[in-house]
Amino acid sequence: MITFSDIYEAMRKEKYSEQLQSLPKKFLQESSIYFKEKKEFLAKEEDSFSAIAIKNKKRLENSISSFRDLLRIRKKKILNLSFVAAEVGIGKKDFENLLGFEKDLFEEVVKSLEKAEKNLNADLSGAQDSEKKHRLVRFLEDVPEFLNFEGEEEGPFEKGLIANLPKEIVEILEKDKRVEILEDD
Repeated sequence: MITFSDIYEAMRKEKYSEQLQSLPKKFLQESSIYFKEKKEFLAKEEDSFSAIAIKNKKRLENSISSFRDLLRIRKKKILNLSFVAAEVGIGKKDFENLLGFEKDLFEEVVKSLEKAEKNLNADLSGAQDSEKKHRLVRFLEDVPEFLNFEGEEEGPFEKGLIANLPKEIVEILEKDKRVEILEDD
């Protein structure tokens, strides 16, 4: 069972080490159970202003704060690790300390970095992407919020704002003289 001390110690080790630290396999699940049990215990406390209740509430707040700090520190390390992996590759030992969701994050970031590198190389070699999907525009007037073709909200946009929007939306806004294209094919 995880305790406040375990969470704090994991955060402290992560904070003061350059390498991504190994966590127990069920660290996230046990932490979740710990937080749930502490919250339930505090809810049952009859005198929420007693010294013990205040101490328990503070301990819960500190453990949640330490847990969030731990995850934030690990995410930073994963971003750095992803950058290194995209540039030079990655060693197996670095990858084995990642939790499940962290492996997914790592893989997505590496893919994005590799794609960005590929696009950069294409731009540097002078290759033109004949199928540009977005265009850079400046709004000539205020445009209220609207739904894009995927049903997601876009905007609102203020006059003078510069945005990178899908080509299809730009064509509609340009016909209505609401935008000017800053970057053309």
